[in-house]
Amino acid sequence: MLLPFMHEDRLEAGCDEAGRGCLAGPVFAAAVILPSDFYHPWLNDSKKTSEKQRNSLREVIEQEALAWAVARLEAPEIDEINILNASFAAMHRAVANLQQTPAFLLIDGNRFKSYPGIPHACVVQGDGKYAAIAAASILAKTHRDEYMEQLHVAHPEYAWAVNKGYPTKAHREAIRIYGVTEYHRKSFQLLPSGEQLELF
Repeated sequence: MLLPFMHEDRLEAGCDEAGRGCLAGPVFAAAVILPSDFYHPWLNDSKKTSEKQRNSLREVIEQEALAWAVARLEAPEIDEINILNASFAAMHRAVANLQQTPAFLLIDGNRFKSYPGIPHACVVQGDGKYAAIAAASILAKTHRDEYMEQLHVAHPEYAWAVNKGYPTKAHREAIRIYGVTEYHRKSFQLLPSGEQLELF
C-alpha cells in the first residue's frame, strides 16, 4: 500500500526520472502534487505496471493531480554534465514548472541536489512507497516513451519504438552498423567493451 504523504501538514511533490540508463534520447523527469485522498489500484512503480496501465494512469494523474510537470534534458546536455547531474537538473526543471509551489519534495533515489528554498527527502525505491513519487514515475516514463516513439519515425533502424533507447543487443548492433545520431549519448559506452565506435 502506497503512503499518501510523508508530512501530513505540508504540500508535497513527488519527483522521479526516466531514461537514466539509456544510450539514446533525453532523460525525463516529472514532479507531481496529488490530493491527499488520491487512490488508484494500479498506481505503483512504473516498472511494475504494464504499458496499458501506465497510459491509463497518466490520464488519471494529469486530470486529478493538484499540479504536475514534466521536463527533459537532451543527450548533448547529458554528455556535458553527466547523467546524474542531468537527472537532478531535469527534476529541478519539472519542479520549477509546477503551477503550485510545494513545501517539500519527495525524491526517488538516494541522492539529490537541493532545490532552492524547498527542503527534500530522498527515498530509496520511493516509487514503490509514496503515491506522489509513483505518479511522477508514471508521467516521466510515459512521456519519455512517447517521445522515443516519435524519434523512431525518423530513425527506424534503431527500433526506438521498441527499446526506447535502452542498451538492447539489437540497439547496439544498429549503432555498430549505422553509427550514432544526435540523440545518442556520446559519453556512454555505446558498444560492448573492446569495440571502437567512430563518432561523427
